[in-house]
Amino acid sequence: MAGLSSKFDKAYEDKSIEELAKAPVGALQGVSDDDAQKLQDALGIKTIKDLGTNKYFLWAQAIAKLAE
Repeated sequence: MAGLSSKFDKAYEDKSIEELAKAPVGALQGVSDDDAQKLQDALGIKTIKDLGTNKYFLWAQAIAKLAE
């Protein structure tokens, strides 16, 4: 978990990986509640796990990697 705590809002810095996966997207530093709501409205993304496993994000990541 070293280095991950700086990626989350203060309230989530000491949470386990399992708790972080279940945390709302807004727990990520730089993601506002408004941004989180937009992700939920547009793509049904509610948690960090939802964000990390979203097919559109995974497809985009694969394309970006292959384009390197």
